[in-house]
Amino acid sequence: MSFWQKTCLIFFTAMGVELGGALIGALAAVLTGQPPLKTMANLAADLKIWAIVAAIGGTFTTIEVLEIGILRGQFGTLAKQLLFILSAFWGAHAGLWMVNGLAGGH
Repeated sequence: MSFWQKTCLIFFTAMGVELGGALIGALAAVLTGQPPLKTMANLAADLKIWAIVAAIGGTFTTIEVLEIGILRGQFGTLAKQLLFILSAFWGAHAGLWMVNGLAGGH
């Protein structure tokens, strides 16, 4: 898998975790008599960090790669890993933005 393919996959995985978690959570809110739109907005905000972690495939591998990049001077590897993290962040943020748009949040 090329660098850009993986970056795209990470972006959309993070977005999918945000959207899917919030939508399924809203279904649970309906079934339990809670306000679904408010629940969607709250869940999306709570899920953001977990969407990032899920998209990059766990934190330990990422930390190891960052360590190798810094301590061994492999700055290309370090730059790629930082771009993967940014891609996950942007995907999770885009998902949060979409859920807030649907739920009428800020």
